Amino acid sequence: MDSFSSTKVVLKKQVTGESSVISRENVAVKRIGAEEEQEIANRKPSLIWKRTGGWTAASILLANQCLATLAFFGVGVNLVLFLTRVLGQSNADAANNVSKWTGTVYLCSLVGAFLSDSYWGRYLTCAIFQLIFVSGLVLVSVSSWFFLIKPDGCGDGKLTCVPATSMGQVVFYLAIYLVAFGYGGHQPSIATFGADQFDESKPKERNSKAAFFCYFYFALNFGSLFSNTLLVYFEDHGRWTLGFLLSLGSAVIALVSFLFGAPGYKYVKPCGNPLPRVAQVFVAAARKWDVIPVKADELYELEGPESAIKGSRKIFHSEEFEFLDKAATMTEDDLSHQKNPWRLCTITQVEEAKCVLKMLPIWLCTIIYSVVFTQMASLFVEQGDVMNSYIGKFHLPAASMSAFDICSVLVCTGIYRQILVPLAGRLSGNPKGLTELQRMGIGLVIGMLAMLAAGATEIERLKNVIEGHKVSSLSIFWQIPQYVLVGASEVFMYIGQLEFFNGQAPDGIKSFGSSLCMASISLGNYASSMLVNMVMKITTKGDKPGWIPDDLNTGHMDRFYFLIAVLTAFDFVIYLFCAKWYKPINIDDSQGIEMEKQENDVLAKV
Repeated sequence: MDSFSSTKVVLKKQVTGESSVISRENVAVKRIGAEEEQEIANRKPSLIWKRTGGWTAASILLANQCLATLAFFGVGVNLVLFLTRVLGQSNADAANNVSKWTGTVYLCSLVGAFLSDSYWGRYLTCAIFQLIFVSGLVLVSVSSWFFLIKPDGCGDGKLTCVPATSMGQVVFYLAIYLVAFGYGGHQPSIATFGADQFDESKPKERNSKAAFFCYFYFALNFGSLFSNTLLVYFEDHGRWTLGFLLSLGSAVIALVSFLFGAPGYKYVKPCGNPLPRVAQVFVAAARKWDVIPVKADELYELEGPESAIKGSRKIFHSEEFEFLDKAATMTEDDLSHQKNPWRLCTITQVEEAKCVLKMLPIWLCTIIYSVVFTQMASLFVEQGDVMNSYIGKFHLPAASMSAFDICSVLVCTGIYRQILVPLAGRLSGNPKGLTELQRMGIGLVIGMLAMLAAGATEIERLKNVIEGHKVSSLSIFWQIPQYVLVGASEVFMYIGQLEFFNGQAPDGIKSFGSSLCMASISLGNYASSMLVNMVMKITTKGDKPGWIPDDLNTGHMDRFYFLIAVLTAFDFVIYLFCAKWYKPINIDDSQGIEMEKQENDVLAKV
């Protein structure tokens, strides 16, 4: 055993079974060798501090998000009609396939977040996944041009396409899932990369970081506005390949502009694979299952400002999940295994695991909202497709109605930033206006109202069905309230989610925090698909057409909307309990403050 200093050699023991707990305050301090001193000296903060970043770099990333979203929704927003008109699928099958595909898009965000946090860093992850995204769009364009759109101009709702070959369908599905993988992996990294351009230790830049998430979602919707109007118009009139080619062009411009902006970005180094770190906490706690945790100020932590997690700030102790504190409780056995993180973890490492556990209940409560959100890309479009969509002689594509959702997001984002935040800030004393958790709760309520509005519209549509006609005489503009309400709910829910999960995630898993928002949308899509299957299985018994049949005029889609509204109300009640229980992360920012002071001293000398 290595020698120990004589300073504070008194061991404070608390015998529990065979283990002896040693307080950090009185523990004998191991002499640090020359190699360990050098290792600590070589530690660097995760951020490469240089006079870059800020709004110039963030603006390039916002433009990238806008163009990438335009390209993605050029494929996604009208996919349900492509599957029914070109591939000949039923309404229920097409809605399910779109839900599964959209779910895969956002599930891939977890893959991108993991690679970004652990190995590649934000910049490289964004670049690689954008290349995959572009490759997928190339295949989508090629497959539709050479295999699926036959004769030319088919799939417009009037001219029927020749049944697709097996080869054509395989290439198309491979293409759209490459698009899903590329766009999904890109999203959490680009959001976190943009937030990295601002220094949280500086109050002004901390406010800029909060504003960035609003503008990020604004850019996302601004890009989708063009795909939901211009590209949808081309695709609805049978010019599918042209729409896909325009999407490809937008994605290429996004990639090129992103690469050209490289010299001006502020970079964050990856902090290593978080999975072993989290696993070490649970293993170390399990090994000490019979040990009583010591007081918070006696738990094990490295001295000085540096954290045991390379590039991550320290996290102060929290009271939740106290059983995990056993992992940071030092015993006599740990003295002979001081370099074994599977036996002894620091407070920061334990708190990283706690943060993940604390965020999970909040995250689970957002999944039902994503069921609401996903109806825009499936059932809302199918509902609009059997409504009167003519303005004089001009035919308005059903998928274009989502432009009202986008406009609602753009308008509500401006109202929120310019009016609601200052007003709520004066009333509550919170400079952010409303907390992230409060905004997410408001988003749930508005989402529930959107489903009630959709159900009411469907009731009116069924009342105006003309016998022998597929299309109801009710104007498609009756859908405006449900789209506007969904858009307003997004401003509160998804911007709140982005800020909450990014802000509450420790430094080592920031991209993972951002990906939780996307993963919520993913599971919402899968849950929607499962719900459609369950409802159809139950409601088609006894030769009944069911709630969502191929001929919507014989179904009751209104009841499906009301069912989602009831589930959302139930979810809101659970969410209130989870939000009240949640305690925010408490980060030691002394290192960042010290770095800012040093930077200011250098600038003053210059």
